[in-house]
Amino acid sequence: MDQEHIYDLIIIGAGPAGLSAGIYAGRATLDTLILEADTVGGQVTTTSIVYNYPAAPAIDGTKLANQMQKQAADFGVTIKRDGVQEVQLDGEIKVITTKSGHQYQARSVVVATGAHPRKVGFKGEDEFRGRGVAYCSTCDGELFSGLQVFVVGGGYAAAEEADYLTRYAKHVTVLVRGDHFSCPPLTASRALDNPKVSVEYNTEIKEVSGDTYLTAMTLVNNQTGQEQTYQVEEGDKTFGVFVYVGTEPETDLFKGQLDLDSHGYILVDEQCATNIAGVYAAGDVLAKELRQIITAASDGALAATNAEAYVTAEKKRLGIPVHVTPAKPAAKTVGQTSQVADQPAPQHTGDWFTPDLVEQLKAIFGRLTKDVTLQVLGDDSQLSQELTSFVDELAKLDSHLQVATAAVPADLDLAPQLRLLVDGLDTGLHFAGVPTGHEINSLILGIYNVAGPGQEIAPELVERIKALPATEIEIGVSLTCHFCPDVVAACQRMASLNPHVTATMIDLQHFPQLREERQIMSVPATMIDGGPVIFGSQTLEELVQAAEQATVKR
Repeated sequence: MDQEHIYDLIIIGAGPAGLSAGIYAGRATLDTLILEADTVGGQVTTTSIVYNYPAAPAIDGTKLANQMQKQAADFGVTIKRDGVQEVQLDGEIKVITTKSGHQYQARSVVVATGAHPRKVGFKGEDEFRGRGVAYCSTCDGELFSGLQVFVVGGGYAAAEEADYLTRYAKHVTVLVRGDHFSCPPLTASRALDNPKVSVEYNTEIKEVSGDTYLTAMTLVNNQTGQEQTYQVEEGDKTFGVFVYVGTEPETDLFKGQLDLDSHGYILVDEQCATNIAGVYAAGDVLAKELRQIITAASDGALAATNAEAYVTAEKKRLGIPVHVTPAKPAAKTVGQTSQVADQPAPQHTGDWFTPDLVEQLKAIFGRLTKDVTLQVLGDDSQLSQELTSFVDELAKLDSHLQVATAAVPADLDLAPQLRLLVDGLDTGLHFAGVPTGHEINSLILGIYNVAGPGQEIAPELVERIKALPATEIEIGVSLTCHFCPDVVAACQRMASLNPHVTATMIDLQHFPQLREERQIMSVPATMIDGGPVIFGSQTLEELVQAAEQATVKR
C-alpha cells in the first residue's frame, strides 16, 4: 500500500452515478480516483437508445457513457480498471483493496456499484443462458436475426428493448406479468405502436427447454392458470427470450459496514450520506423509487458535492492544506477500451476512421516503441477486401505500422484474418473479420500491448500468464457488443505476454458455422482449447484461471 498518497475521494463504480460524481469532484479539484471492475458506463451501455436524458432526446447508451467519461477525464479524474475485493470504511482514512492486489487510501468514498440484471427464476433460465436466453439486446440482438423473440418484463427496459429488437427479429412478443405496462404510456407506446410487436398480459414463463438450443417454452396465465406451449417455428433452430425484470444491487462488499434495506440496497440521507462518516452512495445501488440515468447522475453530483465539503472540513481540522489547483485534462487511459469507439460502426461507406477518432489514435500510437506489421491473410472475397481497406487506412496513421498480405493458409478455417507481427514473429493476436465497431478498441489495445508500454498488470498475474503452456483462445463477438472488447483485450494481453498463447477475435456475423457448431447465441463467447463456451464478461484474472484449469484437464 502506498503509505504516502491519500486520495481525497475514491469512487467505486463508473456508471452514470460514478462518472457524474467524478465530474463534480474533478471540477471541485478533488484528487479523485474511480475504480471500475467491468465496463465504464454500467448498465447504460446495455441500452440501445436513451430517449429521456435531457438535451439528448435520442442517444446511443454507450455514446452517452463515453461522453460522461471524457468529461470526467478532462477534469483530471483518473479511472482504473480494477475490481474491488475488500473495503475498510471506518476511520478517517478509508482503505480499498482491489483484486489485482493494490491498496488505495482515501479520505472519502462514493459507492456507485450499481445493480445487475435480475433473473426471473423460471426452469431452464440458467441452463439456456447464451443458447436462447439473453439479457442484453445490443450485445446479442443480431444473433437472433430472422427469429422469433420474446421479451419478459413490463417496465421501461422491456418496452424500449422490444422496439429495438424488431430491427433483427422476425417478430417480438412481450410477456407482461401484470395487466398493463408499468412504465409511462409514451414509453410503452414504443412497443404497443410497433407493428412487429405483440403483447401478452398476465403471462409468465414456467419453463424453457431444448437440446442444445432453446426450442420450447411453457407459458402460464397467472389469472386463469391456463398453460400454453410454444415450439420453435419450422425452419428455425431456436428462438430468443430476453429478460428485463429489474435489477439486484451490487452490495455484497458492504454488508456489515453500511446500512442496507431488506433488498440489499444502501440506505442514505438527503445528502447521499451513509451511516459511516465520509462514505456516500449514489445511483441504482440506493434504496429509492426511481432508478434512471438522470437520477443516478443527480445522486452522483450530490454525493460528490457533499464529499468535497467533508474532505475540506477534515483537512482544515487536521491542519492539512486544502490544495486548490486548476484541474488538468487527464491523459487518455489506454487501458480503458470504451474511450476509443463511441458507438457501433455503421455500414461501411468510405473512410474507416473519423477525424476525432484519428486524433485519439494518434495520441496512443505516439507511445509506441516498436514497429508492428499488420498481416492480412485474405482472398478475393468482399470481406477480405474490406479488411485490406481497413488495415491500409489504419497503417497510414503512424509510421510504426506496416502492412503485409498473404494468402489464406489451407488449414485456416476462420478467414480472412488480421494478425499482429513484431520483428517478423506472430504475436498471437489475431482478428477473424474486420475489427470495427467496438472491436476497434481491442485492436488498438493489442497494438499498444505488443509495441508500446502495455497495460499494467499485477506481477503475480504476469508470472501466471507466462507459465501457461500452449493455449488457443477464441472469442466470439458481435461488433455491437460493449462487453466483448474487454474480453478480447484481456485474452490478447495474455498472448502478448506468452508466445505460446494465441487469442483470436471472431466476428460471429461472418462465421455462422462456428455459431452453429458451438451453439452460441450470446456474446462474448470465450473458448479455450476448444473447451466449453464461457459466456459473458470475464476479468483477466478469471480468464487466466480458466486457462489454468483447461491445462489441468488436458
